[in-house]
Amino acid sequence: MGDEYAAVKRGKLILKGDKPKAKKRKHKKKEKSEGSKIDEEAIKHGGWWKVEKIEDITGSVSLEFGNNCYISALDNGLFTLGAPHDDGDGPAPEEIFTAFPAGENKFALKSGYGKYLGVTKEGIVIGRSDAVGPMEQWEPVFQDGKTAIQSSLSKFMSVNPEDDSVIAQSLQAGPQEFCSIRSNKTKEVNKAVLPEEEEGNLAEVEVNYVKKFQKFQDKRLRLNDGGVSELKRAKVDGTLHETLLDRRSKMKADRYCK
Repeated sequence: MGDEYAAVKRGKLILKGDKPKAKKRKHKKKEKSEGSKIDEEAIKHGGWWKVEKIEDITGSVSLEFGNNCYISALDNGLFTLGAPHDDGDGPAPEEIFTAFPAGENKFALKSGYGKYLGVTKEGIVIGRSDAVGPMEQWEPVFQDGKTAIQSSLSKFMSVNPEDDSVIAQSLQAGPQEFCSIRSNKTKEVNKAVLPEEEEGNLAEVEVNYVKKFQKFQDKRLRLNDGGVSELKRAKVDGTLHETLLDRRSKMKADRYCK
């Protein structure tokens, strides 16, 4: 790893008799919430994002070895490494498999030819089975941001550099065995992190926030003069919570923000 450098700030020299100028407040751009960040890596792969947990290995998946190269099914029941794709392109139809859960921390893969991927005793990956048996079960291994796929014989899937055939012959996972399992299904949003007061349409959301934090000396509900359009923009930008706080801070009746 490269050396880490610490940045040192140097203050401006103040001469005798000079009055220090008041510091200008810099308004930092509010960062977007994690859920609204754009997955640039997925865009590079045509919207196919990298799977990092066993629960996401369901439905349509592809197996990427190297950069933008995917395992491709052949009509003879064997597999090969497909040609590289351009940035922004996803896998071809023959490079897309259907994944199913197959026991604890294991999954099965069906090719576009309707056959399940298995492995021979010699370590050749084949797709000729109509059902899932022990040889058709695969286990993903996720460690330090890397992914490898282990066969039922405890050997890891890789691509033979001599003929681009797909094999599972190594007992250890190294660079040749590292891959990316990719999915194009919509990621599920964890609704549990949404505060109760943020449920409903945007007009209701602001009323909920005001009710939660505002004092009612004169029993009247005070809302910010800004329209809902400002809240709509904030929601798209991922800054809804911060915008609601800003709007509350402008209301004198707010008990927390002044």
